Amino acid sequence: MLRLRHAPCAWFCAIVLTVSLPVSAPLSADNRDHHLPTLGSASPAASHQEQQLGRAWLRQFRAQAPQWQDPLAHYYLDRLIARLMPHSGLSGALPVSVMVDNGSLNAFAVPGGVMGINAGLYAFAPDEGAFASVLAHELGHLSQRHFARGRERAEQTRLPAMAAMLTGMVLAASGAGSAGMAAAMGSQAAMLQDQLRYSRRFEEEADRVGMQTLADAGYPPGDMVRMFKGMQRMARLQGDTPPEFLLSHPVSESRLSDAQSRSAQMQVSDDYQDDTLYDMVRARALQHLHHNTPKEALTRLREDDAESAAITYLQALIDADKGRTQSALTTLDRLAEQHPDLALLPASAARIALDDRRVDDAINRSQRLLRLMPGYLPAQLTLAQAQLGTDPGAAYRLLRDVTDEHPEYPLGFTLLSEAAGRSGHTAEGHLARAEQLQLTGRIDKGIRQLDIALDAAQSDNNPALEARIKSRRETFIDYRDALEEFS
Repeated sequence: MLRLRHAPCAWFCAIVLTVSLPVSAPLSADNRDHHLPTLGSASPAASHQEQQLGRAWLRQFRAQAPQWQDPLAHYYLDRLIARLMPHSGLSGALPVSVMVDNGSLNAFAVPGGVMGINAGLYAFAPDEGAFASVLAHELGHLSQRHFARGRERAEQTRLPAMAAMLTGMVLAASGAGSAGMAAAMGSQAAMLQDQLRYSRRFEEEADRVGMQTLADAGYPPGDMVRMFKGMQRMARLQGDTPPEFLLSHPVSESRLSDAQSRSAQMQVSDDYQDDTLYDMVRARALQHLHHNTPKEALTRLREDDAESAAITYLQALIDADKGRTQSALTTLDRLAEQHPDLALLPASAARIALDDRRVDDAINRSQRLLRLMPGYLPAQLTLAQAQLGTDPGAAYRLLRDVTDEHPEYPLGFTLLSEAAGRSGHTAEGHLARAEQLQLTGRIDKGIRQLDIALDAAQSDNNPALEARIKSRRETFIDYRDALEEFS
């Protein structure tokens, strides 16, 4: 059973602020049967501008809001978005995701292909279908271009609205709760008044597209209905003081009835019903959120009938946190034998070994996993971090590949900067540090790091690197101009 608690939500902001993204093709016949609009593609110029705005927004958000740095959970989130996206009507690059270190239920989408969730979404969604329904709903807002369809009257307020959303989301992420959402919405009052009459229709469209996305991806569309029912229960429990996200994102009886009716008519493609991996990722979130009271995390998993393997996995995480490393590793190795397809298990064991300074064990476990799953990011990061003290040159080479493959991932550049410095690649180290700084919104400091990197490249007589640094400096200045829009 889904249990929801009082928490701010940015879904309504996402409705108002979702700028046009390209749509891969007209919607399917199934969607036309549900009376959804068939929309054309955005122009390339508009798409590039939207991406710039979205990336600038994300950099400012990273600079101010607390993030949950868990590569395993983040990798899972990105893979689930990748699973849903081909069925959502969106084309182009996968949205860049961010995880907020906050225990309240929340998810948001921002113009230019940015999606975010709170750690609390894992805690509150009892299974993968419920979790996926939230992501599918957000993708529905993006694919239906809800902001773009009202853009003629809202064009002049787009940047102020995005800036207001940034302020509110940072406040909410930092624990200000309703005050954060009030700040986000108060600054948009005039635009919201103009957009409110469209919001109900947009919500219904996002529901419909989201349900079809779920069904086409192999999830029962009724999972979204379950989420709605949970929200309704919470609204009744809150009485006269419902959470902000229910005030701005109400689940009316007509909306629930419409969702139930449509759900009953949909067919699921290639049924996908394995919750074991999700339950384990959820265990990580619950352990993080209940770090000081791990029994509460175990209780939450058991109450929601999580897979027994996930409960065992959580106990192993708790053992490791309590210093019982060997017990944790023994448990994880046994689980890995029982579930050989779940890379999360050996990756977790490698991370636990490294945290206990069992460096050789961490390296061996990571290398063994990467032979089976080349490019598996969590194992790459653990291996590189373990190699920093034993073979920084190998760590440097690995992290160059990682950052090339994941150019929007700040942690990769953090580690690359250290590996470059330890292996004698001074200029490259400053360049990596500059990239990490700009990704986290500290653009002026990033530009200063580029200047230091350029001096080092010139001292090394490395013209190719000099040219690359100069090119990045021009790009950083463009980033700074975009960031100033939110000042």
